[in-house]
Amino acid sequence: MTGRGSLLGVLLLGILLLAGGRALWLWLDRPIERVSISGELSHVTADYLREQLAPLVRDETWLSADLPALRRRAREIGWLAEVRLAREWPYALSFELVEQVPVARWNDDYLLNPDGEPFAFAPVSPPGDLPDLAGPADSGAEVLAYHDRLVPHFAALGLEITQLRLEPRGAWRFQLDDGVWVMLGRNDRQARLARLAAAWERELGSRASHIRYIDLRYPNGVAVAWHGETEVEAENSE
Repeated sequence: MTGRGSLLGVLLLGILLLAGGRALWLWLDRPIERVSISGELSHVTADYLREQLAPLVRDETWLSADLPALRRRAREIGWLAEVRLAREWPYALSFELVEQVPVARWNDDYLLNPDGEPFAFAPVSPPGDLPDLAGPADSGAEVLAYHDRLVPHFAALGLEITQLRLEPRGAWRFQLDDGVWVMLGRNDRQARLARLAAAWERELGSRASHIRYIDLRYPNGVAVAWHGETEVEAENSE
């Protein structure tokens, strides 16, 4: 009897502990009452992020909330590069947010981060001084890297690359100082850029406001289309 009584006592204690644990869980697992946001924000506001995060935590309870799933969904919000999430007492969730760093516009509706990854910027207006890049899907890193290579080349001439385009077949074209378009093509790009630099320093730079576009897709020299003229003037760089 003593052994059976001891076993029964242990079972009753276990039941009480389980019941007490469940009661404690139910008492603690209440609806989330507060969401806090931290992080250095330069482009988006905390109010904007709260509006985006609110639907994610609606109807969630403090202990039952799936934090990894919430984090994945929060990372889909535009402008967020990283999200760290934790529970805080009482009945709060803490979001630590890392904002995307925009370095270029991409295909009109997106921006690129420093890794060449596109992200949507609407409804937040992007900075107005970003270069305008475009290319096929998944070419953001390639186009950004080539833009960064072109920048010092033209900075030496006092010029800025304001637009750069990679066409579906691999040809490149770009715009200088929001004015002159340059058709670079696919092949021999370094040699073509050298010819352009020589022609620009010799004559074209002083006449830039009259130039419609420059075509470098010639074996020797460049071709220039002038505003108000239909013909293209070929200039030999040799």
